[in-house]
Amino acid sequence: MTDRLTARETVALVADDATFAELPDPARESAGPTGSTGPTGSTGPTGSTTSAGSSGSAGSVPDGPLGWPGYDAARARAAERTGERESVVCGTALVEGIRAVLIAFEFGFLGGSLGERTGDRLVSAYAYARAHRLPVVPLIATGGSRMQEGMLALTQLQRVARESVLTREAGSAQVAVVRDPTTGGGWATLGAGADVVLALPGAQVGFAGSRVRPADADPAAYTAEAQRAAGAVDAVVPPEELRGTLGRWLRLLTRPSTAPAAPPKPLGAGAGGGPAGLPATGREAVLRARSPERPRAGAYLDAYFSHRVAIHGDRCGGTDPEGMLCGFGDHEGRTVAYAAQTGTATRPAGYRTAARLIRLADRLGIPVLTLVDTPGAANDAEAERQGAGAAIADLFAAVAAARTPVTTLVVGEGGSGGALALAAPGNTWATPDSYFSVIAPELAAAILKRPPHEAESTADRLRVRPQDLVDLGVVRGVVGVRDRARGDG
Repeated sequence: MTDRLTARETVALVADDATFAELPDPARESAGPTGSTGPTGSTGPTGSTTSAGSSGSAGSVPDGPLGWPGYDAARARAAERTGERESVVCGTALVEGIRAVLIAFEFGFLGGSLGERTGDRLVSAYAYARAHRLPVVPLIATGGSRMQEGMLALTQLQRVARESVLTREAGSAQVAVVRDPTTGGGWATLGAGADVVLALPGAQVGFAGSRVRPADADPAAYTAEAQRAAGAVDAVVPPEELRGTLGRWLRLLTRPSTAPAAPPKPLGAGAGGGPAGLPATGREAVLRARSPERPRAGAYLDAYFSHRVAIHGDRCGGTDPEGMLCGFGDHEGRTVAYAAQTGTATRPAGYRTAARLIRLADRLGIPVLTLVDTPGAANDAEAERQGAGAAIADLFAAVAAARTPVTTLVVGEGGSGGALALAAPGNTWATPDSYFSVIAPELAAAILKRPPHEAESTADRLRVRPQDLVDLGVVRGVVGVRDRARGDG
């Protein structure tokens, strides 16, 4: 990647004009060569401490906490070259009208490395964000920890991780932008640890920096595009689109709501209104749900949201973009998170991505809409090796633990536990061209050792039709059909 931007140029790229205000530089007590005591002074209502105004080495100890020969001189040259006193610039700004704390790394200052004073600035910035309930946007370009400060530099990652956790617990979103390069501990904390990760095209991104990889390592594996393919980056965004994309994310993630999402209106057959639109038999319900003409998740999401943004990947090396769509969207001026099956057998990575989505929405207080549509969980050998059972269990747990309201609409096939894991207990609805079953009728007949021609009657005995599900108390109602809702609403 060429034409690497400075920290302040990156801020200008994403911030609305003339809105960036730099935060005060936190003070630090002097310390001996065994270490330093950290920032001084009490944290006031602004969440930051008063500036020490020092441009010397960490803790004002000559050549830093380790007494590394030439460290002061290296810092002085970096300051002269970049105009900065440290490797990060922290402040607040408006991004498409949304106020946020920006943390911009200056790669020209000792490779954007993290030292003790870097850690001080990061801690202060996160504290300010929590005190003012602002989202945090790390704009990362770093080679990792600063060698001249040794283990004291490396332990800054623990400080950053704690600040990230505290900010997450406070309900503030963290949206990282990874630039070129983002490697080492900066990637493993501020980057990969963010709620949402955006990346610039061609950026070098990976835990292992270019000088510490195996000699025969494929450089293509350490790129933004490769990290997205592995489910660690949500989107690769061109620089000219970054402000708009970041602004949409921040707007959607900073609008909590306590009201449940309304179930979408039906789009398929039988959406006209009366009970006549419902399937007459269990077999008919199954055939309608399996029809290739029936609207799938994409059509429902497009009709429901005025705009939406997608999260991508399970953060464990897997993706299921063909089987599970997850993200956040605007529905009638309100943010709603969504996790939608697409009608295929859901892979383990799809379940883990949905669990990630639901937990993020829960932390941010955003209601969730789930769309159930799968013949069942993927059951091939590779799915087992990828942990299908554990992934489904994790999604069951995420839905069960959610404090934010979850609404479910069954839009097609509801195939066994692989579908039920995404369904909200007590707030699940069905469309007229859907069914929900303990297992596909054909498989149920096989399990019961009945001949294949009895699959049709088995579908009736299983009571899989939408109206059957209402009568059984499994779903609240059939959307778009009058008189097919339970009395509890």
